[in-house]
Amino acid sequence: MEINISNSKIELGQQAAIKGASLIQQAIIERGKARIILATGTSQFELLSALLKQPIDWRKVTVFHLDEYIGLPKSHPASFRKYLKERFADKVRLQQFNYVNGEKNPADECARLKKLINRSPIDVAFIGIGENGHLAFNDPPADFDTEEAYIQVQLDEACRNQQFREGWFSTFDQVPKEAISMSIQQILKSKSIICSVPDQRKARAVKNSLQEPISPMNPASILRQHPATWLFLDQDSASLLEGVE
Repeated sequence: MEINISNSKIELGQQAAIKGASLIQQAIIERGKARIILATGTSQFELLSALLKQPIDWRKVTVFHLDEYIGLPKSHPASFRKYLKERFADKVRLQQFNYVNGEKNPADECARLKKLINRSPIDVAFIGIGENGHLAFNDPPADFDTEEAYIQVQLDEACRNQQFREGWFSTFDQVPKEAISMSIQQILKSKSIICSVPDQRKARAVKNSLQEPISPMNPASILRQHPATWLFLDQDSASLLEGVE
């Protein structure tokens, strides 16, 4: 894993976007197309904004996203479909965007997405790390073993509190308790991973992911086993790391 520490969130997003764009461009040169994964949440604002400014032929790019709440309409401010449509998909001409539809039967939706994502390898996954160390909505203890591409998960209290504090919901009780999430193993199948993690509130999760044992209790720690992962931090999110400059 290569660790990059920036002076600000804006710089973090720019550096992550530049590296990610180079990997997308490489895939297009080699195969004539690229397949990528995009994350959501406030931690991805700067990355997505900077990525849109990169010289990429988006018409050759297919996008998947990581997760969606079960039962939440796409018109809701917290909907990840709404988030990515407004902040990304509507701003570029893509080959295809494969949304996770949490309003459909979860088992059927997981099966549908599995068929789509298994058609060809993922070139680049743009992801983040949650305050509880989760990847996508794989809260601790995360399932490191399932080979299913997408799974139905229960959201723990820490995860739901993060969504509430970020302002996506008016009250904690409004935060859904279930979601459809890309699995850990499916994320790890990506050829390259760009992980963007700003803010002081993520510092403990970053430290646990990098300097504690690899464990389902620290889901993002599994990234240390991936051969091509770039982790982008700012001074705040890196503040608890020992021996890392």
